[in-house]
Amino acid sequence: MADTLTLFTSVGLSEQKAKETLKNEALSSALKSAITQAQSIHGPFGVDKAMGTLLYSMASRLKDTKRLTFLSESIALRKICTELQLAAALEFVKSHPHDPINQKEFDKTCGVGIVITPEQIEDAVESVIKKHKEQLLEERYRFNMGLLMGEARSALKWADGKAIKNEVDMQVLHLLGPKTEADLEKKPKPQKAKATENDVKVKEEVAVNGENYKTEGYVLTSNTMDLLKKHLELTGGQIRTRFPPEPNGILHIGHAKAINFNFGYAKANSGICFLRYDDTNPEKEEEKYFTAIKDMVEWLGYKPYAVTHASDNFQELYDLAVDLIRRGHAYVCHQKGEELKGHNVPPSPWRDRPMEESLVLFERMKKGLFSEGEATLRMKMVMEDGKMDPVAYRIKYTAHHRTGDEWCIYPTYDYTHCLCDSIENITHSLCTKEFQARRSSYYWLCNALDVYCPVQWEYGRLNLTYTVVSKRKIIKLVETGVVRDWDDPRLFTLTALRRRGFPPEAINNFCARVGVTVSQTTTEPHLLEACVRDVLNDTAPRAMAVLEPLKVTITNLAANSKSDVRVPDFPANEAKGSHTVPFTRTIFIEQSDFREVMEKGYKRLTPEQPVGLRHAGYVISVQKVIKGKVVELEVTCCSSETAEKPKAFIHWVSQPLVCEMRLYERLFMHKHPEDPSEVPNGFLSDINPNSMQVISSALVDNSVKGAKVLDKFQFERVGYFSLDPDSTEDKLVFNRTVTLKEDPGKI
Repeated sequence: MADTLTLFTSVGLSEQKAKETLKNEALSSALKSAITQAQSIHGPFGVDKAMGTLLYSMASRLKDTKRLTFLSESIALRKICTELQLAAALEFVKSHPHDPINQKEFDKTCGVGIVITPEQIEDAVESVIKKHKEQLLEERYRFNMGLLMGEARSALKWADGKAIKNEVDMQVLHLLGPKTEADLEKKPKPQKAKATENDVKVKEEVAVNGENYKTEGYVLTSNTMDLLKKHLELTGGQIRTRFPPEPNGILHIGHAKAINFNFGYAKANSGICFLRYDDTNPEKEEEKYFTAIKDMVEWLGYKPYAVTHASDNFQELYDLAVDLIRRGHAYVCHQKGEELKGHNVPPSPWRDRPMEESLVLFERMKKGLFSEGEATLRMKMVMEDGKMDPVAYRIKYTAHHRTGDEWCIYPTYDYTHCLCDSIENITHSLCTKEFQARRSSYYWLCNALDVYCPVQWEYGRLNLTYTVVSKRKIIKLVETGVVRDWDDPRLFTLTALRRRGFPPEAINNFCARVGVTVSQTTTEPHLLEACVRDVLNDTAPRAMAVLEPLKVTITNLAANSKSDVRVPDFPANEAKGSHTVPFTRTIFIEQSDFREVMEKGYKRLTPEQPVGLRHAGYVISVQKVIKGKVVELEVTCCSSETAEKPKAFIHWVSQPLVCEMRLYERLFMHKHPEDPSEVPNGFLSDINPNSMQVISSALVDNSVKGAKVLDKFQFERVGYFSLDPDSTEDKLVFNRTVTLKEDPGKI
């Protein structure tokens, strides 16, 4: 390990970067091989930082490791000298997965041997500046200099970007002279409405509608502009997004970010957002999932422009598949499912079968003349991760939730997703980072069929520590009895969070605070909790509850004494209302609010120290401790106006309701229960045995008696609670939503 660290730092990696690399076994192995090969050409000290940077960049981006030797040698022999050439080289080997590599074609594609002279750069920049001279003189330094850079780079594809920038700066300075005071004045910005917590934070890379072709990786064809023009005519230039879940599980906190981004981006741009069920896998789809997904979207406060289904388009998708075969871009294949798994799939022997034959066989697939797994329709393309010819259609003899037995062939995600986006005239296909590897296939398929192509833009998914969200793992938790169901309040499914009492506004605020970036986000649960407290502090009325009751008899009150005490629902704003609770001779306080032996710093009730009762206007003093354990206190009370001010005021209840309280802590003991390095025996071995504590005889004041399921309260000095659906007329059940203050031991 130490030798490898030294090897990595010897080619220019910082020690921190080298240590990070060592944590990734695959990358570490690839980089070590690349450096060793370069050193075999240049000697142990001949690999400089520039070459080391290229080797690292290549090793970290290369998907097909069988090309590692070829590319390492190309870098070591200084055929590949720049990041631009490396990007072209990686693209070339991805699109030419079969041996042998045509060296001449590779050299031409990657600009090997091309030398751009300073004179060429000077001439190219001069030509671009001449073209824009009039506008430059008018706008001076407010002109978009990036335009000059871009056009110069287009003219000299393999030129060094830094050299072009320096030349642009020099020639612009020569034309305009130094910046004046007027140039330095900031251009006034148009006034924007003040941002709210729920505004979607989006980087500016998301393309403007109608300018899809400007997005990185977007493929221009001869029909692109005509198709865009028709799209703009149909939509009137309106932004259109979609939230496309598979109806085979319950949504979780990560989906909340996707919902907020898709619906929020459309709303922020006066657009519309569809809820589209990606219902192409009939084996796993159930009605309860369709209903629950729509419920959660609406619970978060969003109303879909329309609810659609991929299955709405089954006939059109089939017709497009026939067209794809006719165009020579798809074929029927008989390789088995096991053979198609992984990234080193052997080339299909049926790839070059005649188009007419594939058309006949595809029709036979549709008519049910093949067994499951006997035939698939595959697309002739290479995905960004190096996977060859992804499947477009497979055979499944399973009735579909909506179409019944009409179809026995079903399209895959890779085939369906982009075409449904195109059919619905979606402008922005917003998806999480793992779909970046499918971006090229998304664009390829739309272009192969000559249909309108939306923009795909990827963002980092949201992950939380101390939890799992995969459907398979949650099912395991349910099956093994660790949790009760998908809505168990210890989970981070949206139904679980709702049952626990998390307000939808808090979840939306959390998503807004996390923001939308291309990097993956792993967040601590306490950040979500903080958003919950912010909302509940303003919306949850106060009540009093005692979890571990200690009986207190006030001996200087008459046996039938009873008065009403007014308790404000929101002490910080009493105008928002109040409720009354009875005050009688017998009250109950928390056991922890009494100590028989005085301790330093303890401010609540002791035999020597009185304490105030919140809202009641009384101070009580202990007269007698009735023992077993301490089972009851006898006290006297006096008005707080006449008594010396006590050191503390405690909550209490009188003539209370007996309720059940469920207190939750983290379900898992480690931050990353799915990480084998943290939890070697798997996530099921990491369950926190104290993740739920049930208090069956807690006492709550009568003000909560008429509460409805999911109503929320702040029980003073105890926490925020929500009424659980398990409640009955005879007994209310409350879930603790969050503690009043952050407690790192609780979720």
